[in-house]
Amino acid sequence: MPQPLYIYVHGFNSSPASYKAQQLQRWMEAQGQGERLRVPALSHWPRHAMATLRALVESDDRPTVLLGSSLGGYYATWLTEHYDHLKAVLINPSVRPFELLDRWLGENENIYTEERYLLTRDHLRQLQALHCPVLAASRYLLLVQTADEVLDYREATARFAASEQHIEEGGSHGFDQFERSWARIFRFAQDPDLAQAIERELTIDE
Repeated sequence: MPQPLYIYVHGFNSSPASYKAQQLQRWMEAQGQGERLRVPALSHWPRHAMATLRALVESDDRPTVLLGSSLGGYYATWLTEHYDHLKAVLINPSVRPFELLDRWLGENENIYTEERYLLTRDHLRQLQALHCPVLAASRYLLLVQTADEVLDYREATARFAASEQHIEEGGSHGFDQFERSWARIFRFAQDPDLAQAIERELTIDE
């Protein structure tokens, strides 16, 4: 079985420079596996973001695991339901962003790129068009932390009730100590070599 490709899907007002994305990218490169991780920059327009992701997914037929954080988890869900070679790890995912982001309408600034833009009702309509039922429950791993200050983790656990779940007490929306979940992620991806590599490192750190 070929080694899986990983695609990190960042969240709202985020970028490839996000802490979790950079942390994982540095570690993968240190393992000599940097080629197996993609971290695309996504437009604030959902339609354009999905076009970027679909082109990336369609460019490689290897088994692929999406790592979707927050809004990225919502995008990852749509993709997983539409492409058979995908699995998804959802990290504190947003499940109904077209409702949540209503409070953010107006001028916004990406905290990493400093791009300023207007979030509009059209953004929300584009997000709502991506809402879909979860049918391929076995192809999801849900990771949530109960002290997420942005999202109610129970919405995600209910939506992905039939999927594998890992619920951590405390934490934050940024998902504290993300590296502690990597072995679980790699095993879900059927990537035992990387799972064992991070387990060895964490054991040494302890």
